[in-house]
Amino acid sequence: MHALFTQIRSWRHAFSLRISERLRISRGVYREKPAERLTNLTARQQDRVSQLCERYRVRFEQRLNRRTSLNNYEYLDMLDRAWRACGDTVPIGRDLWDVGCASFWYAEALHAFFLPRSLVGVEVEGYRLFRNGHSRIDYANGYLAAMPGAKFMVGDYADGSRPTDLITAWFPFLTPTAILAWRLPLSLLAPARLFGQIRHNLKEGGVFLMVNHGSEEAQLAHNYCVAAGMQRLGRYEEMGVFSAYRSSPPVLSCWSGSALSGPSP
Repeated sequence: MHALFTQIRSWRHAFSLRISERLRISRGVYREKPAERLTNLTARQQDRVSQLCERYRVRFEQRLNRRTSLNNYEYLDMLDRAWRACGDTVPIGRDLWDVGCASFWYAEALHAFFLPRSLVGVEVEGYRLFRNGHSRIDYANGYLAAMPGAKFMVGDYADGSRPTDLITAWFPFLTPTAILAWRLPLSLLAPARLFGQIRHNLKEGGVFLMVNHGSEEAQLAHNYCVAAGMQRLGRYEEMGVFSAYRSSPPVLSCWSGSALSGPSP
């Protein structure tokens, strides 16, 4: 019975996806009402926002609402802490492709940290409709409007060859539970194929950055990366001041396209 219920959910999500792909509804660029100021933050959050604003010269709240601003600070905080802990050089000024970007609300955090030459977000369900009648592509175009060279693409990243030297994936789907929770069909759950395509698209000397929900999911993703022929360069796991709502600390890992010569520790 459980398997049947799961399959019915998948069919329903597949039908919704086909309808959105066919209709391609868009009401034009949607821009959030800026929060302007972030209030009711803890002392640690206020301090961290000040540090990030000074270091990266950002003020997300001047263009984004409160929730989106805090989410961008969380992602920027993760990137900043992870790279400093690992002691790696940040790959600045490269062409960056982000896999499964949803509405790409975190594009400003990526832009601030990596200062990419170009920034592309790829999302398979780019025309999902929200309650206000705007679709995901409307939101994405609003988030990217202030970033020259940034764009949003609708499609399945695993379907195409897109050679680049920096690829990011925030919480990629690895299990049926995760993909169904985001109202996508099981037919799109193909992690081995996805990581194989990421490895194929990663240029010589390129970097793949991935973030996972907790250690268990990170280990599953690790296995897919190794099977695809990638080598882990570093790993960082720690709960940040903006991540208290999460059940476990996010795990950030960086990978190169060089195959491992033996089992990874």
